Amino acid sequence: MLKFRTSVLTFLAAILVFAAPSFATVQYTVGHRNNAMSDLVTAIGSTGYLMIVSGTEPANVATADTGTVLASLPIAATAGTVSGGVLTFGAFTSEAAVATGTATHFLICTTSSTANCTAASSTTRIIQGTVGTSGADINFPSTSITSGETISVTSYTITAAGS
Repeated sequence: MLKFRTSVLTFLAAILVFAAPSFATVQYTVGHRNNAMSDLVTAIGSTGYLMIVSGTEPANVATADTGTVLASLPIAATAGTVSGGVLTFGAFTSEAAVATGTATHFLICTTSSTANCTAASSTTRIIQGTVGTSGADINFPSTSITSGETISVTSYTITAAGS
């Protein structure tokens, strides 16, 4: 009888292994990825700004940002171009930092108004991400920013998920 139980358990374990769902990474066509990135360009509009911020990154783009805006850089009138599911931003105008602190994250907004961009349920904040010296969404040589120093972003791309 014990041998039977062992066989049944082995059989059930085998069923669980073979019946376990396999989760594949969702993939999208290049056309869908291009559309998603083009939608970002449209949403940013012709008056977009990249804001470099200190403090803890908000949980999502609808959460108030309690950090300090260290620098605010205008984005080109057309934020960027899209190809192969990749948004390549155009020029960011270099600007002097307006505060001193450690850059931890960034916001891309449709306006230069820091109050509107950092507010809870902001309708002007389109994108947010991390800032660091490597492995972040935007990397700077140093995250230590001093008021008055020139802040430059020479290139930035976003690749649509699902490629």
